[in-house]
Amino acid sequence: MLGYFFCCSSSGLLAVRSWSAHQDGNPAGRFILVCLLITICVSTTGCTRFGGSTLMDWWQNGMKVGPNYGRPAAMVADDWIEEENKHVLSDRPEDVYWWTVMNDPALNRLIELANEQNLPLQVAGMRVLEAQATRAIAVGLIFPQKQQFYGQYLSVLQSVNQGLALPLFVNDVLPNNWQNWNGFFNLSWELDVWGRFRRNLESANANLEMSVEDYDAVLVGLLAEVATTYLELRTYQQRLLYAHQNVAAQEGSLKIAQVRFEAGETDKLDVTQAQSNLANTQAIIPKLEIGVRQSSNALCVLLGIPTQKLGDLVPPLQTPIPTAPSMVSVGLPADLIRRRPDIRAIERAAAIASARIGVVASDLYPSFSLTGTIGTSARNFDKLFLGSSTCGTLDPSFSWKILNYGRIMNEIAMQDAIFQQRAIEYQERILVANKEVEDSLISYIKTQKQLEYLNASVAALKESVRLAELKYKAGEIDFNRVFLLQSDLTKAQDQLAQSQGNVVMSLIGIYRALGTGWQIRLQNQSPADADQTAPLEQIPRVASLAPFRKAPSQSIRRLPSP
Repeated sequence: MLGYFFCCSSSGLLAVRSWSAHQDGNPAGRFILVCLLITICVSTTGCTRFGGSTLMDWWQNGMKVGPNYGRPAAMVADDWIEEENKHVLSDRPEDVYWWTVMNDPALNRLIELANEQNLPLQVAGMRVLEAQATRAIAVGLIFPQKQQFYGQYLSVLQSVNQGLALPLFVNDVLPNNWQNWNGFFNLSWELDVWGRFRRNLESANANLEMSVEDYDAVLVGLLAEVATTYLELRTYQQRLLYAHQNVAAQEGSLKIAQVRFEAGETDKLDVTQAQSNLANTQAIIPKLEIGVRQSSNALCVLLGIPTQKLGDLVPPLQTPIPTAPSMVSVGLPADLIRRRPDIRAIERAAAIASARIGVVASDLYPSFSLTGTIGTSARNFDKLFLGSSTCGTLDPSFSWKILNYGRIMNEIAMQDAIFQQRAIEYQERILVANKEVEDSLISYIKTQKQLEYLNASVAALKESVRLAELKYKAGEIDFNRVFLLQSDLTKAQDQLAQSQGNVVMSLIGIYRALGTGWQIRLQNQSPADADQTAPLEQIPRVASLAPFRKAPSQSIRRLPSP
C-alpha cells in the first residue's frame, strides 16, 4: 500500500521540487507542498477509481466522491385493467378529503379526532422531529467540528528540594509559589475535500424526507382504518336492525301458528317450525352485538382513548349505512409513484443508501484538518490582556488510512448492496401498489353488481313472505313455505347489509391504495383548496413541522362533550 503513496509522475515531482525551492523556511508552504504531493499521488494511482468515482467524477459531482443518486427504474402498467368500465374514471383524483364523499358527519368527526389524537401517528411525528434534529447536526459537521473557549488559573506551590532545571529569576532561585492566567479559543476543522460531510448531509436530508413520507403513510393508513372500522360498525348495526325486524315478524308468525293449532286448523308441526325459525334468527343477534362492541372498541384505540361508549359519535341503530358514489376517479398507474407516501418513502431510503456510499468511499482518500488556538497567557492577571501576552498555535495535518483499504472496500460493497436492496424494494412496492388498486377496483365494481342483485332478491322475498303469510292465514298452504321464505329473507337481508358495507369499504380501499388523504396535515388548507391545482410533486411535503408536533398524550383521555 505504501507504493500508492509514493507513486506519481516524474513531471509532477519536478513541478513540486521546482515550487518547493521557493518555500524553504515556510512551514505553511511546506504543508501545502505535502498536500499537493498527496493530490498528485492520488490522481495518478488506481485508487481514484475506488468507491465508483474518478477525480474527474469527483470534480463533476461538485467535489464529492461516490455516485450521484438517481431514482431507480420501475415497471408501471400503462393503464388499469378496468379502464373501460363505466364505474372507473381516468381523471386524476380530486377528492383528497375522500371521506367527505360519503356525506356522513359522524365519519368526518371521527377522522378529525383520529388525526388529532392517534398515538402511532404521534410517534411518526416525533420521528420527523428526530430526523430534523439529525439533519441539523449533519449541517453543523460541514463547519469547524470543534469550537471551544476555555480559561484557566493555575497556582503552584513547589518544593524547594525538587531540583527542577527551570529558568531562574531571582539569584538563580526558582520561586516556590507562582501562578499563571490563561484564556484560549480552540478550533478544529476537518476540511470536506472529498465530500464526506456533504454526502452525509444528503443522507440526512433524504432521511428527513423519508420520515415525512412515513408519517404520511401512517396517516393514509389511519384514515382508511378509521373509515373501515366505522363502516364495519355501521354494517353490524344494519345487520342487527334487520335481525330485530325479522325476529318481530317471526314472532307474529308464531302467534298465528299457535292460534291455528289451538283452533284445530293445523297440527303442532307448524308451531315447532315457527319456534325453530324464531330461535335461529334470535341466535344471530348476540354475534352481531359482539361485532358492534368490538368495532367500537377498535375505534376507541384509533382515537387514542380508553375503550368506552362512543355516544353521539356513532349514529343510532336506525341510521342507514353511508352510501358510496357509483364512479371513482383513479388517474393512471404511473401516478402511484408520486402519490403514494410509502412508495416515496422507500425511494428516499434508496437515496439515503446511495449517499452513504459516498460517505464510506471518502475514507479511501486522505483527510485534511486544521487545528489552531489563540489566546493570552500571563503570570499576573493585570498583564493578561496586553499584546505581549498573546499566544497561539496552528496545526495543519492530514491522515490517510492506507492500510485499511480492504475493510473500506468491503464497507463500500456493503453500502452498495444496501442501495441495491432499497432499489429492488422500491420496484416491488410499486408492483404491490398497482395490485392493491386493481384488487380494490374489482371489488368496488363487483360489489355494486352484487348489491343490485341482492336488492332485487330482498324485494322479491319480502313480497313472497307477505303473500305466503296471507295464504297461510287463509289455510291455503302449510307453514313449511312460510318457514322457508322467512329463513331465506333473513339470510338475504343479512347479505344485503354486508354488501352495502362492502361497496363503501371497497371505495375506501381504492383511496387507501391510491395513497390519498395525507393532505389533511397541510396547514391552512380547506377541502376546496386541497384539490391539488398544482402538480402533486410540487406540494411542499415539509412546509412546516407544526403538524408533527402533537400535544403530549394525557394519561386519560375523554371524548369531547357534545
